[in-house]
Amino acid sequence: MKQVIVITGASSGFGALTARALADAGHIVYASMRWTTGSNAPQVAEAARYAKEHGVDLRTVELDVANDVSTNAGIAKIIADNGRLDVVIHNAGHMSFGPAEAFTPEQFAQLYDINVLSTQRVNRAALPQLRKQGRGLVVWVSSSSARGGTPPYLSPYFAAKAAMDSLAVSYAGELARWGIETSIIVPGAFTKGTNHFAHSGAPADGARAAEYDEGPYAGLPDQALKGLAALEPADADAGTVAEAIVKVVGMPFGKRPFRTHIDPSQDGAEIVNGVADRVRAEMFRRIGIEDLLSPRVNG
Repeated sequence: MKQVIVITGASSGFGALTARALADAGHIVYASMRWTTGSNAPQVAEAARYAKEHGVDLRTVELDVANDVSTNAGIAKIIADNGRLDVVIHNAGHMSFGPAEAFTPEQFAQLYDINVLSTQRVNRAALPQLRKQGRGLVVWVSSSSARGGTPPYLSPYFAAKAAMDSLAVSYAGELARWGIETSIIVPGAFTKGTNHFAHSGAPADGARAAEYDEGPYAGLPDQALKGLAALEPADADAGTVAEAIVKVVGMPFGKRPFRTHIDPSQDGAEIVNGVADRVRAEMFRRIGIEDLLSPRVNG
């Protein structure tokens, strides 16, 4: 079934890969991004080229997840164009790398804004339409870092992703009776095929960071990154994340998995998430709200 889909942060990385894969699967896909007439204009042109060359319905829309006005306008345009919105994919995010102490509180807040508050902006813009329809799907692109192995120097990103994952879990129960399904995608640490590490932010307090570079943690960044790369199988492909999302979107309503892990390095997140999700399900049963574990079929 052809669905109208919006994916945030779709100018590059998992977002761009997923937008194309979903369009190839026959859906109407809006690759949302900021600065469509500025620095992302080449990405807009590339999406248009891809759509024409492959005969698919891949569109772009201006949507800055860090801005309420832009988010509301972007979602409103999609709904105005199609009369509906079926799938929201929370993908926008940003990574940082460096010792936690060297990041300012303002930097932490900015990372939370991009990785966590952005989803709240999009939800507040999109969910009224999905609730009105009585049917929809919200896909959250989480990270194995939320509960798996957490190497040092990635704390602002890890903390933000953990917060986003927790928000996704809470939303799942609050949307089920509206007929809105939730699926959480959990990618591992792909060091190739995306620009997460290449474009990661650095600590603003350079002097504080230097104390780590010159002290007992000298050489740790290279050691950690080389270690992560070594864990990743040679054939690890970031495109498998896009393929997993396409598969989830294409499943029958009410039959989609609550979580899907795509973690070639096997950092343990699947084990910990499995326990946490079972604990959540058991609590819902104990307090008599087990119906919230699956979306209601309305109409």
